[in-house]
Amino acid sequence: MRVRRLSINNFRGVSEGVVDFAGHTLLVGGNNVGKSTVCEALDLVLGPERIFRRPVVDEHDFYRGRYLTDDGKPIEIRITAVLLDLSDEARRRFYNHLRPWDDVQSTFADEAGRDLSEVDQKAWALPITFIGRYDSAEDDFVGNTFFDHPSEPLNDEDEAVELKLGEGRKAFTRDQKRLCGFVFLRAHRTGSRALSLQRGSLMDTVLRLGGGGLAEMWQDTLKRLHDLDPAIGQIAQLQHVREEIRERMGRFVQLSENGDPTAFFASDLTREHLREVVRLFIATQPGDHLVPFERLGTGSLNLLVFALLTFIAELKEKQSVIFAMEEPEVALPPHTQRRVARFVLGEMGQAIVTSHSPYVIEQFEPSQIAILDRDHDGKLVGRPIQLPGLKPKKYRAERRQFAEAILSRAVLVVEGSTEAAVFPAASTVLEEALGSALYMHFDLAGVSVFDATGDGAVPQYGPVFAALGKLAFGFYDKPTAALSADALLKLGTFKQHWESPEKGLEALLAKETAVVVQRRFLEDVRNRSDYPTDLGTIDPTTTDDQVRELTKEVLQKRKGMAHGYAAALVGQCQGADELPATIRGILEAMNHVLQTPQAPLEAPEPVA
Repeated sequence: MRVRRLSINNFRGVSEGVVDFAGHTLLVGGNNVGKSTVCEALDLVLGPERIFRRPVVDEHDFYRGRYLTDDGKPIEIRITAVLLDLSDEARRRFYNHLRPWDDVQSTFADEAGRDLSEVDQKAWALPITFIGRYDSAEDDFVGNTFFDHPSEPLNDEDEAVELKLGEGRKAFTRDQKRLCGFVFLRAHRTGSRALSLQRGSLMDTVLRLGGGGLAEMWQDTLKRLHDLDPAIGQIAQLQHVREEIRERMGRFVQLSENGDPTAFFASDLTREHLREVVRLFIATQPGDHLVPFERLGTGSLNLLVFALLTFIAELKEKQSVIFAMEEPEVALPPHTQRRVARFVLGEMGQAIVTSHSPYVIEQFEPSQIAILDRDHDGKLVGRPIQLPGLKPKKYRAERRQFAEAILSRAVLVVEGSTEAAVFPAASTVLEEALGSALYMHFDLAGVSVFDATGDGAVPQYGPVFAALGKLAFGFYDKPTAALSADALLKLGTFKQHWESPEKGLEALLAKETAVVVQRRFLEDVRNRSDYPTDLGTIDPTTTDDQVRELTKEVLQKRKGMAHGYAAALVGQCQGADELPATIRGILEAMNHVLQTPQAPLEAPEPVA
């Protein structure tokens, strides 16, 4: 079973919105765009335990905090999930509530006026809806999940609140939700509740799914506390107190004559109390002392939570699990992040993940990435991305770069690693020279540099990053021949692009960087072990033209980020005026765009 579509109305920061899922899905977008809201909405409509918290929603769960209209009528939260790939048992149990789904058009195939025989790819879908609102009669918030199709009268035994709340829909019960196999790992779920034995906690879920015997377990635990041997009351000091109480109370109250009428027990706990106070203790290396789990480090806590979630997934037979995770990278090293992401993608029926880590993002294919965007009116859109003209082999070869670009605010596409090293170095010089009030380093502004790895390769990435909703800038060498119409069309999808006035970055740097900078650079690198000694060095008699020529030859012999010569040259600049004019102009133009409020980017027309 998997979520195909989620529709949200009046929930948190979303006035209305639709998110489409393509199997495993990575949700990406800026901070506060709605990624956590999508996960919480899934939990409300699918989570077996979430619906039983009291109150199930509160004032802050309503869009802009408005849960009543101006004339006092309740405003509803509505969250609808469309589920596909139902198991045989789910189809059998829910057959009265299924609708045919057209996956090509991403809509129900039985919409009014449609001929089902013309639908090529039909599948049975289960639509379910959470409805929440304020109940003025109870002065409380109510909410429940219902089958969204068909609408039918409820039986007499159903609660009146469900008839009022669901408008004739039948409730989608806790047991029915469990068949969906939804598990949710929040980003901050490492608090005391997740690993306690409270109802709905991970531990409680493990115990419940592991089989019967819960009632016997609690009864046996309480009996063991009651029957401690020796009894708590046998402690000498407590025994003395018992004798005094028995004697003094006996003067005024007729105590029982059967056995000892006074005793001390370990507690007066009920099973609900035990759920609150029983704690897991763990000993980790290098010591062997057991401590309460909440005393572990954040990373260990997250892994402990994840370990329990994998246990739950196995108890639910893995492939039937819809597994939602927020920021699995928190406090985890990169290799562990990759392991967690790979495990979830390989073992769960559907993984829905939010992340700000390139090590997690790079595990997802482009078709599994959904970009979320929300406007000022709270309208949310989220659809799997399409990367026009990008071959899967190319994406796989540049996974890390694409992952970083997905997380960025803007992308600068360049032709090679030398350019990828020069622009950050120049940005550092410009920030130090002008001050952060006039110029912000593009790392801090959220710019990712993307190495297109080839002459003439920059244009093809314009449509790709436009499809990702990114501000895209491009810089490329002066071409040996006129650009094709196709290349010009693709360049038009960049926010701005620049053609170098020179053929080769090395020639540009040698021509436009101040000579005094080049002299400092050549003096600095002459003693490096990888300096090309066959080119010679400068001395006080070397002319400016000779300096420029030597700089160009040194840069050409030591091209690439690995050598770092070009970045070292730019790093020798001691002011904005010493920077190459072309590089400085590009950085200042980008800074102007990034400091200017931008209208939401619209998906461009596909460019082959």
